[in-house]
Amino acid sequence: MNTDLNRLLKDALRLPPEARGALATYLLDSLDTKVDPEAEEAWDAEIARRERDLDSGKVKAMSWAEARREILRAP
Repeated sequence: MNTDLNRLLKDALRLPPEARGALATYLLDSLDTKVDPEAEEAWDAEIARRERDLDSGKVKAMSWAEARREILRAP
């Protein structure tokens, strides 16, 4: 890695977790330049379904810490 990239990485790692997550999202999004309209439509429908499930009480939200514990506990 060049010096500028090393400095940028060190600075980014000093950011709070939320800011690092946002930065990672922006960087990943910048790599995705080709949009598949059918995939976008499918994701929009899935997001709407999940919102309805949450709003109706059909499913219960959980924190990332809880979800991670469940994932790690799974066989």
